[in-house]
Amino acid sequence: MKIQTRIHSVESCGTVDGPGLRYIIFTQGCLLRCLYCHNPDTWAFGKGEGKEVSVSELMKDIKDYLPFLQASNGGVTVSGGEPLLHLDFLIELFTECKRLGIHTAIDSSGGCFTRKERFITSLDKLMELTDLVLLDLKQIDDKKHRELTSVSNRHILDFAKYLEEKKKPVWIRHVLVPGFTDNEVDLKRLGAYISTLSNVEKVEVLPYHQLGVYKYEALGIEYPLKNVKTPAEERVHWAHSLLTQTVCI
Repeated sequence: MKIQTRIHSVESCGTVDGPGLRYIIFTQGCLLRCLYCHNPDTWAFGKGEGKEVSVSELMKDIKDYLPFLQASNGGVTVSGGEPLLHLDFLIELFTECKRLGIHTAIDSSGGCFTRKERFITSLDKLMELTDLVLLDLKQIDDKKHRELTSVSNRHILDFAKYLEEKKKPVWIRHVLVPGFTDNEVDLKRLGAYISTLSNVEKVEVLPYHQLGVYKYEALGIEYPLKNVKTPAEERVHWAHSLLTQTVCI
């Protein structure tokens, strides 16, 4: 089957989206509208958005970097946007990766997760080909999550439980945004929730930044967090300690 989908871009030698050096594919399309999103140009999904590619095109490029990926115990990570909007494409892509022994990872917010049969059937197939999921948990409080991302977190937390059911290794990621995701009570609640998951291998706290502001300007969108500063390193360490004080990893 020759499946095509729309991607935003690729990064040939990423170092922060999974173990080792990673070939990272940024897919087009996302259902969330996070106030701090640094890739608003990945939101839209449809004709004319991003670049249409086939699995064979990507694999041809990936093979050029294969010696570097393998030497570093790295692999391929699909990020976004939201990669789970591209299930059939990812199944074909990861099938080809596995034929070459390539480690596969998905960086997802779980924003389109559902227990509906059609989605779960495809997701089950994809999970058989996926070595690691980088799961973005943005805010444990549902009301605050809606204000931050425009959607509820209930199906996202259900996705986390699904991954535990599948015994899929997970790295939890939490973006620390001053005034939005750095409340001590919320962090302790999120840490308590993470502690209930038996498949968590790592917890990462990523400091908020404004590196994507220029994209909003280019798209004619007002950036909503103009006055929010990057948290101090000490604050990041503090948040990480709250998220992991009851987590066994």
